[in-house]
Amino acid sequence: MSFIEKFEQLDWDDIALSIRSKTATDVERALSKSRRDLEDFKALISPAAEPYLEQMAQASYTLTRQRFGHTMSLYIPLYLSNLCANACSYCGFSMENRIKRRTLDKQEIEAEIRAIKTMKFDSVLLVTGEHETKVGMKYFRQMLPVIKPSFNYLAMEVQPLEQDEYAELKALGLDAVMVYQETYHPSTYAMHHLRGNKTNFQFRLETPDRLAKAGIDKIGIGALIGLEDWRTDSFYVAAHLDYLERTYWQTRYSISFPRLRPCEGGLQPKSIMNDKQLVQLICAYRLFNPEVELSLSTRESELFRDNVLPLGITSMSAASKTQPGGYAMQDVELEQFEISDDRSAASVEEMICSKGFDPVWRDWHSVYSGIK
Repeated sequence: MSFIEKFEQLDWDDIALSIRSKTATDVERALSKSRRDLEDFKALISPAAEPYLEQMAQASYTLTRQRFGHTMSLYIPLYLSNLCANACSYCGFSMENRIKRRTLDKQEIEAEIRAIKTMKFDSVLLVTGEHETKVGMKYFRQMLPVIKPSFNYLAMEVQPLEQDEYAELKALGLDAVMVYQETYHPSTYAMHHLRGNKTNFQFRLETPDRLAKAGIDKIGIGALIGLEDWRTDSFYVAAHLDYLERTYWQTRYSISFPRLRPCEGGLQPKSIMNDKQLVQLICAYRLFNPEVELSLSTRESELFRDNVLPLGITSMSAASKTQPGGYAMQDVELEQFEISDDRSAASVEEMICSKGFDPVWRDWHSVYSGIK
């Protein structure tokens, strides 16, 4: 069993029409409930919900404080390689883009770790392009033992792997994996993934199932906002989350909100989401699921991140560099995409404290999971 069976029961066009057919009465009904289902989620992301944003924000704030308190977890991405064997229209690492390629060796990774540790981070997200021969399991087996001793919590965003490979990486210290479907619309997915293993829509879609079966602590899902209609893609993310939580209840889950950013290749978004609509989506996910972790990256501006922080977000990246060697070598020619919030970790920490929140550098779940 996998999500693909549930996925095949869903019809994109029917869902898109259902979302846009929701009325103010549907929104008010969803807001009045203490537990909300997928039909309620449709109402909360619909155009009809936009006039109710203030009510949604207040309810989202309350639910988030009840579950997560006044805390904000901080993490930093560590780009290990920009080698990629895929041709993807929206990514600066696409094999068709003529950029310098680099894969960090042990000494370069150690230099990156030293630079990151001066900024207090204890949670790191390892990122690579998808190149299974040069940046695959052999490389991960060598580098995870180098990296893990320096970080309490270790996450990865790399190519989808097999279940036994995830189990092996877990034994080497892997705690979490982020794997974004990009879009849940198969024909649009095919339009933007032209060559390489990433063209396999189903294999990617079933990755969270393999992760959960391998016992990975946390799984991150999401859609790349802009490739397709954001409302419909976001519904599929919610349906995917609903399936995962019902099937693998012992696993934690997170959702991210990546909006298309400028990169080498210059793809223009098909679906434009403005800032108010992103706030609407963040609040809708929180109202749908009070337990899910919601993460906001430096793709977003500092003004937006500052203002949306209390409304439902539970973790943020800071001081991000999106190229291999970005912290110790400062080579800006290799970046995957342009970040928007380029503040230092200390500045982001100061902002979080000024909002009355406590910055959290160490993941509590990993710290206490061994206590009986």
